[in-house]
Amino acid sequence: MPSTTMPMLETYPQSINLDRAKLAATIDALNDCAQACTACADACLSEDMVADLTKCIRTDLDCADICTTTARVLSRHTGYDANLTRSLLEACATACLSCGDECARHADMHEHCRVCADACRACERACRDLLATMS
Repeated sequence: MPSTTMPMLETYPQSINLDRAKLAATIDALNDCAQACTACADACLSEDMVADLTKCIRTDLDCADICTTTARVLSRHTGYDANLTRSLLEACATACLSCGDECARHADMHEHCRVCADACRACERACRDLLATMS
């Protein structure tokens, strides 16, 4: 099923101060990353060696929360605040880098960590790409 992000952005009746295609790609990457991080944390909790995955679970959950919040803020354009958007994108890129690095440490043993690390890397790139377009 295709994402509804771009069709929703296209229906916004006013101008948007960001490139809509990049914005849609970022929102989709944020939502994908949040889902991957949530599922990875849950999978880590089901592993026999759960005690060794405490930091991974924590970074997964932090990253998921930050991605979800960022996606929600990026989906709202009335009363747009570029400084807030920039701050959230920077925080999200930092969270994705941290989570991606932590999941990559476990990727050889846990496939869910590899999938999550990939989603985090893609989301970090999307956040940085959108940031680069902001003046």
